[in-house]
Amino acid sequence: MFHTYLIKYGEIGVKGKNRYVFEDALSGRILERLENVSGEFSVSKEQGRIYVHCAGSFIHEEVVEALQNVFGIVGICPVMVCDEDDPDSIGKAVVEFLAQSYETHDQSFKIIARRARKSYPMPSMELNAIVGGAVLDAYPEMSVDVHEPQIPVHVEIRDQIYIYSKIIPGPGGMPVGTNGRAMLLLSGGIDSPVAGYMIAKRGVRIDAVYFHAPPYTSERAKQKVIDLAKRVSDFAGKMRVHVVNFTDVQLRIYERCPHDELTIIMRRYMMKIAEHFAARDGALALITGESLGQVASQTIQSLAVTNAACTMPVFRPLIGFDKQDIVDISLKIGTYETSILPYEDCCTIFVAKHPVTKPLLHIIERSEKKLGEDFDELVKTAIETAETVEV
Repeated sequence: MFHTYLIKYGEIGVKGKNRYVFEDALSGRILERLENVSGEFSVSKEQGRIYVHCAGSFIHEEVVEALQNVFGIVGICPVMVCDEDDPDSIGKAVVEFLAQSYETHDQSFKIIARRARKSYPMPSMELNAIVGGAVLDAYPEMSVDVHEPQIPVHVEIRDQIYIYSKIIPGPGGMPVGTNGRAMLLLSGGIDSPVAGYMIAKRGVRIDAVYFHAPPYTSERAKQKVIDLAKRVSDFAGKMRVHVVNFTDVQLRIYERCPHDELTIIMRRYMMKIAEHFAARDGALALITGESLGQVASQTIQSLAVTNAACTMPVFRPLIGFDKQDIVDISLKIGTYETSILPYEDCCTIFVAKHPVTKPLLHIIERSEKKLGEDFDELVKTAIETAETVEV
């Protein structure tokens, strides 16, 4: 069993003098994600490399699954560590590595030595030849293929010798927390969890607002959203979900505004409330799961009118996606099965039969004046009575 994993990262490598900030963030997120995995784990850094060290009893598959949820990682390599750095010892270690890693030994291979420790006296090509010879002596049925080997064996010469051949793909992106904080408008549908995932992948730490409308929406609908937030948090880290009782606000809009404008006006007040929580939590942007033209409230005119309700930038990572594109991502990240559970959210309960698709801001604002002088108090009460759930 291998007790060390080499962590490969992508974009972090071009961050210049600030690279250590991103490496530290990635290391911290790795340890955070491994908190719920059996075993004892530590992280070390060495010349553009991050290593995860495992002690005690642990399960390889659980460690890999946890690391595959950490943004910033592009590759996970189980490595064998060799303390002896003479060529013969390295050759023996590579032979042992192949014995532990592969059941059969009739494939083609290539030794790829890299001297990160420049004081190492032997050139990489010469070391490749010596180690390759040791492999052929031990496994005569194997063959060398320098162009397309079935087993590329990497040998990194550092303070210690690291040997690996498999690169398990990671999710890529940037470490969470390196690009500020944003507030996700989270519903029980397919789109918004995917939107949160995609923005978190760019290094943004996210919290969420969910609009609940009892008794029109059930506790099962609320639990569905919390379950979605938990799944997104597997990638995005710990999240706060603000559950807002939106019933009185929605009923007032339903009673006093034209029904073809219901969706737009409700959406505008959702944005205003979400912006309040964002400002309070130190977030600098809102996130929605809107896709251009997917429904009536997502036409370019509707989005413009919705945007006018808030001052913060609104991130819409799905704006140019087809529905199937979004479904494919939801399946990949494990939110789809929860999203399709048949529990309605407040957006679908009060939907208009024939919503306006090309709203005009001055007309929408005129309709909002019909909500009454005490309407701001309803909004204030919804904010003050919100429940915050940490996931």
